[in-house]
Amino acid sequence: MNQDISHGNADAPGAGLTLPPIAQIPAGYTFGALALGLGGGLALAFVAPGVMPAILTVAGPVGELWLRALQATIVPLVAALIFTGVFQTVRTASVGRTAQRSLALFGAVLVMSALIAIAVPTLLLARWPVPAAAAAALRASLGGTVPASLPGLVDYLRSIVPTNVIEAAANGQMLPLILFMVVFALAATRLPPAQRDTLANLFSGIAGAMLVVIGWVLALAPLGVLALSLTVAAKSGPAAVGALAHYIVVVTAAGTAVWLMAYPFAMLVARQPLVAFARAMLPVQVFALSTQSSLASLPAMLAACDRLGVRAASAEFVLPLAVALFRATSPAMNLGVVVYVAHWYGVPLGAGACLSGVVMAILVSLSTVSLPGTISYVAAVGPIALAMGVPVAPLALLVAVEVVPDLMRTLGNVTFDVAVAAAVDRATPR
Repeated sequence: MNQDISHGNADAPGAGLTLPPIAQIPAGYTFGALALGLGGGLALAFVAPGVMPAILTVAGPVGELWLRALQATIVPLVAALIFTGVFQTVRTASVGRTAQRSLALFGAVLVMSALIAIAVPTLLLARWPVPAAAAAALRASLGGTVPASLPGLVDYLRSIVPTNVIEAAANGQMLPLILFMVVFALAATRLPPAQRDTLANLFSGIAGAMLVVIGWVLALAPLGVLALSLTVAAKSGPAAVGALAHYIVVVTAAGTAVWLMAYPFAMLVARQPLVAFARAMLPVQVFALSTQSSLASLPAMLAACDRLGVRAASAEFVLPLAVALFRATSPAMNLGVVVYVAHWYGVPLGAGACLSGVVMAILVSLSTVSLPGTISYVAAVGPIALAMGVPVAPLALLVAVEVVPDLMRTLGNVTFDVAVAAAVDRATPR
């Protein structure tokens, strides 16, 4: 969810946890399972419809069990990641003025990115909606509960402050859980060092353990995706393929908008000549697309800063911090996924739901560690969907095609990393 989310790179949303090695299934295996499931489901529907019920009797429960195992990990993971993300951000801000300037710019860009995620997919879907037949068929195949009605303003405000945070967590009520964990993390930073570090290590350990559990569940991703996609294709026919292609275009458009915003940001905030910035970024972008990793692109980004006249002291401080904490495209693309699913399922998105999504997308971007692709996707997108009252069931299928939008994640992240480094350098007295 970093957040280039493929290939176990360092762009997954957030950083700061020391994790044991997590087994990673190559993204190509999951994508191949998706293609095999879609092809097999279509073949069943058109060539051998008579055997379809018997096969779906097995495939349906397998896919559902895998999906349930995936959903079970989200709430405890969110609680631990929110604590570690807030805790780490506050600690970083205390380092000095350069860190504070960097975090302020990170925050401003992440807010812009989240707002783009509300605007761009909504506009695209208004003009180019999800095909109605495909949406209905996919809803019937994947399931997922949809709220009967939107809560009123008073009910929404009441829901923010939990009377029992344990009960809120048990019921999957993300907003009160998030608020409690943010306040708890801020309070922990005021404790004596020994108590503060004990809490930090505890939540870091919980997050690490949950991520290992997710890794185990996602080791079965090819099997789960195969079962889900076979069921979907058998029930919905060719519409499923078209709907997935439609999803890729819409979500990638949100990331593209963020990437393009890096150029006026560099020109207006960092005061870099537009042509010079574009030329300096070209080698970085080529390298980033080939590796799909901001961490691997760090030397190329440092070289770009040198070509742009950014002081080495600024670049060598801001860029590693950006790789650890800042992924400009994360809110846009993670929240864009949820907005797409909301339209897919006909979930109305009121102001409260959108605000919840924006806040959650930003917190998740700062909180989730560098992880293999499918783990990052679940850890980043699942909490946003729960916070907005959007079904999470479709994520189990959409994760298989995330390898394509991930290219735009990397491109936008490295471009904004350099732009922010140049802006911090300009704001730092010489």
